[in-house]
Amino acid sequence: MEHTQTPDGPTDLGEDGPTGAESSRLVGSDRVLAVLRELSRFPDGVGLDELTRVIGSPKPTVHRALGALRRAGFADQDDRGHYVLGDEFLRMAFAHHEARPEQVRLQPLLDTLATRFGETAHYAVLDGREVVYRSKVDPPAGAVRLTSTVGGRNPAHATGVGKLLLAHQLDTLEDVEAWIGDSPLERRTPQTLCRAHDLYRELRTIRSQGYACDDQENEPGVNCLALPLYATSPTTPSGAVSISALTYRTPLSSLLDSLAEIRAVLGPLGEPYR
Repeated sequence: MEHTQTPDGPTDLGEDGPTGAESSRLVGSDRVLAVLRELSRFPDGVGLDELTRVIGSPKPTVHRALGALRRAGFADQDDRGHYVLGDEFLRMAFAHHEARPEQVRLQPLLDTLATRFGETAHYAVLDGREVVYRSKVDPPAGAVRLTSTVGGRNPAHATGVGKLLLAHQLDTLEDVEAWIGDSPLERRTPQTLCRAHDLYRELRTIRSQGYACDDQENEPGVNCLALPLYATSPTTPSGAVSISALTYRTPLSSLLDSLAEIRAVLGPLGEPYR
């Protein structure tokens, strides 16, 4: 184990950086980044005492980190003396975000999922009563592939990605009934949920479990598992990622057994920011 001397005393570092869960053992740039991360959790600002408690480091140490962030424009103080993210940090983040297409960020995730499961991986967004496929990665050469295309559409209520995104918009039975309106839902297969009560119960279950399934509801012989992706908002899914599989080759139960692995592939993009 390497020992590195810092202004706050010796700290043990492993090969991959700071060891241990205690923030007080963070050193140098690691501590500054920890303070920056915590600032992002307080959009209304946070006082030095509370920030010190959250970080778990001595107050002078946190204050020095804040000083470094303020000099860089990454932190600021409001008229109450509370610390907030600085305008320069926000300017950089938004400029980068706007210049970086979603597919650039998501492509590696879809590649990994398609290769791991030998099935098709999609990224889709909600557009009214339909989902639109923004990205698609087919399984490796030689495998049977789905006919879906980038830019293609499917009924939201009949797909895993669509139901998952609807679950974040339609909270009550009245919401579902209003969304359906006077246009009956298309029955794509005998499994498709077309009644308001059935769809409402399904969306409630999806909200509770955090994922959605399509059990041959859009196309016979094809099932899928869909999870939310927070690519443009920390609290509202921008779209959903799905693994769409041929039932004879990859049954739905197999996808569900791999749920934790799929979530690990999605990483922070698959979780709302709390």
